[in-house]
Amino acid sequence: MKHILIPSNFSSNSWNALEYAVNLFTNEQCIFYVLHVDELSNSDIHGNSLLVMTKPNRISSKESLQLLFKKISNLCTNPLHQFIALEEYGNFIDIVKKTVEAKKIDIIVMGTKGAKGLKASVIGTNTGNVITKVACNVLVIPENTIIKVPSKIAFPTDFNLFYTYPILNSITEILEISNAKLDVIHVTQFKPNFSNSQVINQAYLNDYLKELFIDKHSFNHILGKSVRDSILDYISDNKIEMLTLVAKNLNLFQQVFFNNSVEELSHQTSIPLFVMHE
Repeated sequence: MKHILIPSNFSSNSWNALEYAVNLFTNEQCIFYVLHVDELSNSDIHGNSLLVMTKPNRISSKESLQLLFKKISNLCTNPLHQFIALEEYGNFIDIVKKTVEAKKIDIIVMGTKGAKGLKASVIGTNTGNVITKVACNVLVIPENTIIKVPSKIAFPTDFNLFYTYPILNSITEILEISNAKLDVIHVTQFKPNFSNSQVINQAYLNDYLKELFIDKHSFNHILGKSVRDSILDYISDNKIEMLTLVAKNLNLFQQVFFNNSVEELSHQTSIPLFVMHE
């Protein structure tokens, strides 16, 4: 059974993420934890007392969650899917970390403001922080994402990292769930001159994919001055419907998401981004 965390601020972006997740995991038995984190100042508890103060002009988080779950019930009648509401107050990242551990979360699915065409759009601070600070796979859904199961997934890599079991397992699961083809992409300004470790890592990944997905993967070496632009062009030209990266590979990560600050990552396309953690 999959345990999936969907942070929600009741926006259209977070709804898109939920809808995408429901569609992607349609044949999987899942528990979806829909988490809303509000500021302590909105908890209606003041000082050290337990006096509950009413705020008649503000719709409470509980009421918003009730409305959201009514909407979910109209969307999903899949007997394999169960939805549980979680309401917390405090620091968003701390609560997400706690929830991931307590609920044994397999993947976090988050909505974000996407991009129009190939224009840049900054991923929200919460999403950027989750990607870089929470040790859990994250699927980022831009607001303009088409709700469909991807048929082609791109995996940019520089072959500098050894592909550990958690990474390979994450790749396997997303390919098995989607039945998609995987395009492994390596971009360099000049003809590749691999180190010994890069040769070993590439061969290891190739052997693994050949064993499990012999007709469902390809390796693509691209010459280009800009890693980011080359990847974007490949996505556009080859109708890629999901991008996946290893979170640990920060050098490549920052070349694709060109802002220097890891807390202000920029998502370049309207396709989902699957970030894999070890």
